[in-house]
Amino acid sequence: MNSEIHNLKNERVGSVDLPERVFKVKWNPDLVHQAVRVQLANKRDNLAHAKGRSEVRGGGVKPWRQKGTGRARHGSIRSPIWKGGGVTHGPNKEEIFTLKINKKMKQLATFSVLSRRLKDGDIKIIDSLDIKDARTKSLNEMLNSFFGKKIKLSALLIPKEADKNIYKTSRNISGIQALSPKSLNVYDLMKYKNILIDKEAVSVIDKHYHEVK
Repeated sequence: MNSEIHNLKNERVGSVDLPERVFKVKWNPDLVHQAVRVQLANKRDNLAHAKGRSEVRGGGVKPWRQKGTGRARHGSIRSPIWKGGGVTHGPNKEEIFTLKINKKMKQLATFSVLSRRLKDGDIKIIDSLDIKDARTKSLNEMLNSFFGKKIKLSALLIPKEADKNIYKTSRNISGIQALSPKSLNVYDLMKYKNILIDKEAVSVIDKHYHEVK
């Protein structure tokens, strides 16, 4: 399948043959949802933790004798029914939230998103995403030719793997992220409104994400 190629001035300069197994995959919303859910779950930091009765301080001795005081019997002030005691069924930092998805499903979800975004006109293939130097101004000039001088930008840049300048400068601009063609993921492909892909990155994607059997 063919797609237009643009230069850094957003001018059409030719066409490129895109691999159909990557850019012409049927949209699968259920699989994409599963892949995003797994990715977000695996990024989750489990910080919430409530101390149980074995972790709170004190309670080394019985508060009072078992019988004869007229009060209810208690064995420890660390009991959950005491103020300052342990928490029953509270959040635990040892709880595991990670989920799994097999490689074939993950890759198919990625291709499904790429195909849908290309069909919707959200992806542009660029002749070269190289910029002259690692200056924010250089990247801004390139982005302005595509999106104009917008206050809020939302674009994912996929340059060829060896281009270090664009990876560095993209960190300085809010709403812009540069992603290696070997590190594609469903969440980032869905997150940004526009996607610019270097022409050479297309072949890297095709070779790196080989057919999974």
